[in-house]
Amino acid sequence: MAPTPDASQNPALAAQAEILARPATDSRRLADAIRALAIDGVEAAKSGHPGMPMGMADVATVLFTKFLKYDAADPRWADRDRFVLSAGHGSMLLYSLLHLTGHAGMGVEELKRFRQLHSPAAGHPEYGEHPGIETTTGPLGQGIATSVGMALAERMLAARFGASLVDHRTWVIASDGDLQEGVSHEAASLAGHYALSKLCVLWDDNHISIDGDTALSFTDDTLKRFQAYGWAVRRIDGHNPEEIASAMAWATRNRKPTLIACRTIIGFGAPTKAGTAGSHGAALGATEVAGAKELLGWTAPAFSVPEDIKAAWEAAGRRGAGTRRSWLKRLAKHPQEAEFDRAMSGKLPEAWHESLAALRAKHAEEKPKLATRVSSQRALEALVPSVPEMVGGSADLTGSNNTNVKGIPAITPGNFGGRFMHWGVREHGMAAAMNGMTLHGGIIPYSGTFLVFSDYMRPAIRLAALMGIRAIHVLTHDSIGLGEDGPTHQPVEHLASFRAMPNVFVFRPADAMETAECWELAVKRADGPSLLALSRQNLPALRSDAGENRCARGGYVLAEASGPRKATLIATGSEVHLAVAARETLEAEGIPTAVVSLPCWEIFAAQDAGYRNQVLGDAVRVGVEAAIGFGWERWLGADGIFVGMSGFGASAPAEELFKHFGITADAVTAAVKKRLA
Repeated sequence: MAPTPDASQNPALAAQAEILARPATDSRRLADAIRALAIDGVEAAKSGHPGMPMGMADVATVLFTKFLKYDAADPRWADRDRFVLSAGHGSMLLYSLLHLTGHAGMGVEELKRFRQLHSPAAGHPEYGEHPGIETTTGPLGQGIATSVGMALAERMLAARFGASLVDHRTWVIASDGDLQEGVSHEAASLAGHYALSKLCVLWDDNHISIDGDTALSFTDDTLKRFQAYGWAVRRIDGHNPEEIASAMAWATRNRKPTLIACRTIIGFGAPTKAGTAGSHGAALGATEVAGAKELLGWTAPAFSVPEDIKAAWEAAGRRGAGTRRSWLKRLAKHPQEAEFDRAMSGKLPEAWHESLAALRAKHAEEKPKLATRVSSQRALEALVPSVPEMVGGSADLTGSNNTNVKGIPAITPGNFGGRFMHWGVREHGMAAAMNGMTLHGGIIPYSGTFLVFSDYMRPAIRLAALMGIRAIHVLTHDSIGLGEDGPTHQPVEHLASFRAMPNVFVFRPADAMETAECWELAVKRADGPSLLALSRQNLPALRSDAGENRCARGGYVLAEASGPRKATLIATGSEVHLAVAARETLEAEGIPTAVVSLPCWEIFAAQDAGYRNQVLGDAVRVGVEAAIGFGWERWLGADGIFVGMSGFGASAPAEELFKHFGITADAVTAAVKKRLA
């Protein structure tokens, strides 16, 4: 028997009763299949979030049966609509949809193993676990921000290849929590500015958070907020299929991005927990499950769906098959077929590296004294014309980051033929949207900001690392070497923090040659994000060899000792030339000393132990870096010496700061001599 509901204590129950009293339409029966599977999955796992899937089942049913362009037989079809479950905690909604629509790899056994080790039905959607999962979501706000990048990529590729190959939409289901997170403001503002008309966010406006009613902390007029961003907005009953369909049809006609506020009852169908935080983040329990299924009229056993309902869902999964076949025929006849396939697969053009090789040869001959941020721009001037899918940008620091390339136009509202994004002061939104561009396919995005502001980007960089996707971040002004702007702008802990993050490559090149080499490695890397930490100040050329990419092993001996080593100076970036100067002094005093440049710790750590030992040697090791020493013990050993920062910086000209903090060639020399005395 169902528990006796108390509508006086929970007004949502009265609204639920009124909806359940309506005749059960075919759409409602299809939606109830989602509800039943979500209930069963969470109940089997004894953990999860049943409330959102139960509440948004009607909206998702209309989307997947009438509007979403997809074919379950080919979930990676390039011109499919993208569906992002930004409210990733409600992952059983997505898994139920994939199962019901006939996607291979999400069968009943997978649903039964919801939230278990090695199941594609993880606690939150994980990119790569199933081809129907477009992006990893769960950290709220990330999904909606990522979707903006997907919508941007669609417009850019349509401008490049034409609407016959690229013409699809991006649909998002977002929660109250998504819209509270700061990154959603950045992302929504961007989408409105660029008039991303093929983006539609379906907001699960259920008024419930983990702590209780959202009114505890959230009284925004959300529709007016999005209107102010330049969005079209509408409010609907999220349990009325006709209203839902009308709103979605309206969204497809808009010339602006669209927000549809879907007023829903969280945990719809639960006899006592519907409309309460009790259905948000925990299994309903056997009594509530039985009551919910009784109220919904659902008599099928757990994890099973009546044949007529399953057949209707599978027909929906095949609905786009004809559209996909027609698209494949157009692709086969398209003059850019090979180029489209190459770009979407993430493969680089055959001769992409030739102009970069020419630049390296030029550096070897001219030995330019440049800030590595300027060397980076020269590398981009070689790369960007050679790799047409590279799209750059900056968070309102273009002239400081040097991420623009002469002759490459910017993207503007209504004109997506450019290849440079003015992201505005939106570092988090920028990095999250870049993830969306990469996930969409056909774009290799690179960004620009100061290294210190990577703090704002960290959650999106972490997701890129977790998903194993290519995104390149140019992070300039990488140390106290930026000078007078002072400690607020001087990163000291940032290198260590990103080196601690799995699957992130942190490149800190020492001169123009290393910068070109690191760019080559970053562009080639397709299985995770790359960060280039670059100097504001000019740095002398240290290399005159342009053959082998010496940074490709992460670290190498830049200058060997004149005899058996007494000391090895290990440095990165702008401090390598200090190590070289210290070596000259030590060698002159009869102390054979080697210098090791270590531009990428992560690549160096992946080399075999024999190579690492050969490079680092057995002599006294001294690390030199204008950052805190956290992590350096890995290379220096228990007896190593670190010359660097031990706290925050200060405001002064760069040269004075290096002297003040004791990061000089003389300080390195003195440290070695003291240890050897």
